[in-house]
Amino acid sequence: MWYVYIIRSLIKNFIYIGSTNSLKRRLNEHNCGLSLSTKHYKPFELEAFIAVKTESKAKELEKYLKTGSGRAVLKKRILVGKASVSSVLNGTASA
Repeated sequence: MWYVYIIRSLIKNFIYIGSTNSLKRRLNEHNCGLSLSTKHYKPFELEAFIAVKTESKAKELEKYLKTGSGRAVLKKRILVGKASVSSVLNGTASA
């Protein structure tokens, strides 16, 4: 199984969308500062994930969720009720 995941920083108004075949390992890597894209925003908590069968499907979905319409789907359908995440997805948050 492959996963597309959304993590949220516990100290800054920042979310990250990625894909992996091991959620536990990848979240640990983010929280240990091993990812250049997220090391300044640690620690993180897992907000949501979607499981798919193949790496190619996970990469395709990850790419879509990083677009404007993909972020709108996240806000409206997946991360419902998350005000701070909503402002990040709209680009109105301060980091």
